[in-house]
Amino acid sequence: MTEYIVKILESFYVTHDVKCFIVEKPTGYDFIPGQGTEVSINTSEWKNQMRPFTFTSLREQHHLEFIIKIYRDHNGVTNMLGKTNAGAELILHDVFGAIQYKGKGVFIAGGSGITPFISIFRDLYKKKELHGNKLIYSNKTSEDVIMDFELKNMLKEDYVKLYTRQNVIGFVSRRIDRNYLIENIIDFNQHFYVCGTSDFVKSITGYLIDLGVTSNSLVIED
Repeated sequence: MTEYIVKILESFYVTHDVKCFIVEKPTGYDFIPGQGTEVSINTSEWKNQMRPFTFTSLREQHHLEFIIKIYRDHNGVTNMLGKTNAGAELILHDVFGAIQYKGKGVFIAGGSGITPFISIFRDLYKKKELHGNKLIYSNKTSEDVIMDFELKNMLKEDYVKLYTRQNVIGFVSRRIDRNYLIENIIDFNQHFYVCGTSDFVKSITGYLIDLGVTSNSLVIED
């Protein structure tokens, strides 16, 4: 497995527990929007502790960007990343990932599951090909929404937010279940992109298949 040591150029929080890292891009390193790599921190204690994260930058940019949810409740990799700033080094590995754009459809994300979609949306927006795609984005509260302003700017009326633990005027406060999909999606003969926790993906894909979506139309991480 190839290793690429890169320096963190910038790091900053985009929500109370989600942090953005802008890092050097190795020469010749490329990816398809939606893909990611395993990342570790280049210190003796952490360099062998690899975790998968998705690229959120555009592939033609001269740097790489990761948007990472920080879990402070245990002494893991993301907790350490929360304390890691510009000047430190990360180790990147080979690119992988099954999530990539197959055509217009509905993107369904739970929490930090939005991250593989960000690069896809940015790429399509730059190409003026984003219109006609819809995002349904579920979070616990409004404070948990990642890149809210940019998503709204790119997707406009095709951006739908749901909150599972908060009532906010003008927004839906409910979970994405079978009834919600029936009420809010007219055409199930299109692509569906789903990303979130394993339980989230399992339940949403189960509902979609039950409603007639074929496995070939589902785009999820293997």
